Amino acid sequence: MTPAELKRLYRIIKVQLEYGLDELLPEHPKTKAPLLARKSLFWLKNKHPDKELGERLRLALQELGPVWIKFGQMMSTRRDLFPPFIADQLALLQDQVAPFDGALAKQQMEKSLGGPIENWFTDFDIEPLASASIAQVHTAKLKESGREIVLKVIRPDIHAVIEADIKLMYRMARIVAKALPDARRLKPVEVVREYEKTILDELDLRREAANAIQLRRNFEGSEELYVPEVIPDFSSESLMVSERIYGIQVSDIDTLKANGTNMKLLAERGVSVFFTQVFRDSFFHADMHPGNVFVQHDHPENPQWIGLDCGIVGTLNSEDKRYLAENLLAFFHRDYRRVAELHVDSGWVPRETNVDEFEFAIRIVCEPIFAKPLGEISFGHVLLNLFNTARRFNMEVQPQLVLLQKTLLYIEGLGRQLYPQLDLWETAKPFLEEWMMKQVGPQAVINAVKDRAPFWAEKLPELPELLYDSLKQGNTLNQRMETFYQGYRQSKRQQATGRFLFGIGATLVVCSAILISSPYEQLSIASGLGGVTFWLLSWRAYRQ
Repeated sequence: MTPAELKRLYRIIKVQLEYGLDELLPEHPKTKAPLLARKSLFWLKNKHPDKELGERLRLALQELGPVWIKFGQMMSTRRDLFPPFIADQLALLQDQVAPFDGALAKQQMEKSLGGPIENWFTDFDIEPLASASIAQVHTAKLKESGREIVLKVIRPDIHAVIEADIKLMYRMARIVAKALPDARRLKPVEVVREYEKTILDELDLRREAANAIQLRRNFEGSEELYVPEVIPDFSSESLMVSERIYGIQVSDIDTLKANGTNMKLLAERGVSVFFTQVFRDSFFHADMHPGNVFVQHDHPENPQWIGLDCGIVGTLNSEDKRYLAENLLAFFHRDYRRVAELHVDSGWVPRETNVDEFEFAIRIVCEPIFAKPLGEISFGHVLLNLFNTARRFNMEVQPQLVLLQKTLLYIEGLGRQLYPQLDLWETAKPFLEEWMMKQVGPQAVINAVKDRAPFWAEKLPELPELLYDSLKQGNTLNQRMETFYQGYRQSKRQQATGRFLFGIGATLVVCSAILISSPYEQLSIASGLGGVTFWLLSWRAYRQ
């Protein structure tokens, strides 16, 4: 490791010990040595013994920076895996990260805008509305129209911290890749590379603005999802300006219920929005933790989701979508044989895998899922069981689906909080069946014709000329082929003539050799001369 990486590693260990996070280590023979070493490091004692463990974990992740905060945000949605005293504290990481100085934020904005903020905005609030791991948000109004807006600005000096953590993660991933036998399946380096791309993309607010514009266009006029309008004239790499929205945070269950929200419909629309983004648009919001999702105040009987922070989005190609849809439908139909075959056909498990054994292993893990409401199913534990099954059959991690897997975890966490009785079978199965029918049924042919119709219409006026050129080229090609064939036949005739003459010449030479010692010496000489003559004629025939 480089000195910088060692320094960062020491920093991570130091923070964990100073917040007493060694208490999270379970009692196990393999943890005895670390715990013993911890007690001997008297100069790194827990400096916050007065705080609860969950709060200490949150503060430690917050102090370590955005990479670790993102990890805590994801863990906060898994209330089935963590006790409330941890999950409740981690939930505060979603939008209550310690802010940086508002004056510094204003200075960053003015640098991006190229002048005093008062030139374009009024009622700027120096106190942030929300603060997250990568950026923080301040409110203001457009000077020209008085429209309420929010300004999102990147945290200063954050690039260096992220780059240091990413380098350390790469280093650890390479060590894991060499040390563990499962490294080929887990692809640790590829996973870190995918995560690096994701988090670096978040640092460019121009990308987030473009993502928000695209997502808003995809759901224009939809009752299910609303995406705030971005004001691109004021947006740049480190600043994004968009309309201000008012809503109820999706994790505020009490307020949602007090507002009379139809929780069942809200949960079902969450699932519908996810599948629509994935399968219809191939463009999905991949950071749907509760801090980024709100619900409209108005019309609680017809609730509408509000999606914020589009810095992380995912895309799937047609093969990934087809594979995912077929697997999900096979799961819904409990066709575990098909699931096993799809895994083999896709190359996710080796070709030599015993499909019968793989099918049986999947059945053991997945059969308990069905015929139960979401609230009774721990998909976290199911994923762990599937992970262990995958290890037995050398299943490889697919880095291109990491964002999708994370989004699925978020969706489950939100669904569990909103409506534990949500029936994923009833909600997702019809959607997937309709999508598959559009891909392989008669509708797929109609859609293909519709997609190609503008191109055909554009080329239609050129069709007569293209047809004439094609026929002309066909005639020319036929003439060339006829000439080539005639030449080929002539060549074959010449070769046959040459072989015939060579044979006559060879016969005469043999006769000359037989007659040379006989009384017919003159006849022998004539025969030899004749044989040579026929050989010369044969050579001439081949030369032609």
